[in-house]
Amino acid sequence: MVNVNIEMLLKKEKKSKYWLCQKMDITSRNLNRIIRGETISISFRYIEEFCFYLNCTPGELFSIEKPSLIEN
Repeated sequence: MVNVNIEMLLKKEKKSKYWLCQKMDITSRNLNRIIRGETISISFRYIEEFCFYLNCTPGELFSIEKPSLIEN
């Protein structure tokens, strides 16, 4: 599972989701959907803007959580 670390990066920069929405001209609903992983894609434009405003790299913006394997 791919996680988007927006909330962690906002805390690090001491910024709010409202601030980010204003800077990126994105609705809070869409931002929250990205944060919760409810979207199936994110445009390169948004990735670039997230990295610019959150002062991070794409590697810091995203993390991958390996699924736990359950043996029967």
